[in-house]
Amino acid sequence: MNLEILTPESKIFSGEVYGVQLPGISGSFELLEKHAPMVSALKNGKLKILKDKNATASYDIQSGFVEVLNNKVTVLVEGAKEL
Repeated sequence: MNLEILTPESKIFSGEVYGVQLPGISGSFELLEKHAPMVSALKNGKLKILKDKNATASYDIQSGFVEVLNNKVTVLVEGAKEL
């Protein structure tokens, strides 16, 4: 699936990934390929990108939203810093 992480200042990440773990308002959750369409609010916390079964990347994010539609995940956050 395709993942984009955007802040008001810049595009933090864009590319094909295996999955992504996100800090939702009601708790952490994971999105994998062909996930049903959804929109969810995010709180401050750790976002983990699963690039494939072995490689990952992590970001400390500020609050925002995630949208899933047609196997594309768009994460809109106030700020993000790579860990």
